[in-house]
Amino acid sequence: MTITIARSHSIYDLDAVQSAQAKAKAQQSADLDALYEDMLEFGSERFVTTPSSTDALSPLYEDCPNFSEVLDDLKRYLGLALAGGGSLNVMPVLLLGDPGVGKTHFGKRLAKALSTEFEFISMNALSAGFVITGSSSTWKGAKCGKVAERLVRGKFANPVMLLDEVEKATGSTQSDPVAALYQLLEPETSRAFHDEYIDIDIDASQVFWVLTANSVEGIPSALLSRMAVYDVPPPTPEQAAGIGQRIYSSLLSELKLKNLEPELGESVCRKLAEISPREMRKVLLDALGFAVADGRSALLPEDIRIRSEAGKRKIGF
Repeated sequence: MTITIARSHSIYDLDAVQSAQAKAKAQQSADLDALYEDMLEFGSERFVTTPSSTDALSPLYEDCPNFSEVLDDLKRYLGLALAGGGSLNVMPVLLLGDPGVGKTHFGKRLAKALSTEFEFISMNALSAGFVITGSSSTWKGAKCGKVAERLVRGKFANPVMLLDEVEKATGSTQSDPVAALYQLLEPETSRAFHDEYIDIDIDASQVFWVLTANSVEGIPSALLSRMAVYDVPPPTPEQAAGIGQRIYSSLLSELKLKNLEPELGESVCRKLAEISPREMRKVLLDALGFAVADGRSALLPEDIRIRSEAGKRKIGF
């Protein structure tokens, strides 16, 4: 049985927080004062989790079968961490692939396997780096960035943070979201990450970074050099059929449908393989409704009703 090994890690200095709070009180900054009060109440220690066995990653080989190359490397790195009694600490991962191959789903499942938290940040939606680094407390509506927010208010020092569509990030020269990543993705400098709003150093060195992109075009070479880059293919028809079966089994359990056949027929699986797993759940839910309404115990190919626009999408998550 795989259990989770957890150790504590300090992510900020409490004396620095007290000094910053005194300054906030003097400036009558109520919101900032309240945040510092929370930081003192929560304390500086957060958990760093490490599975006790490489078997923790085994479910991902079935759930995300087209990510085997990434998983093979992570499994070796986890084995090294366990052999040395340390925590899993690897280079940031860049997942390249067409929309729908399952990059975000993989990030969520990885966080679950590591028994830590997950944070999703859409780089395509960012118009400035403030969402990552926070904004100056002197600005109207200022607040801390998502990195500090997750580390301060979360329970873990090693959350999985997924930056989606990093090649589409934009921003001004003063607040370029990519510029903030140069510090965060480098182990040495990430130990003293400075959020503009909180205005004290935060240790982000334990964060597990997963970045996604459709291609490397538009990503600076200096940023690429800080990451392990993987090309993620779409699931094969056989892999997609297996994913469909697992979603079907999950729905049977979730809906407590004990009178339905536990295995999908081969012709049903072939039809399911044409669509993405996200669409599979909706399609299978409808198919189950058709079967139950007809009093049948098994799904038929005609129950798998794929919308024309959905059928044109690439296989994936």
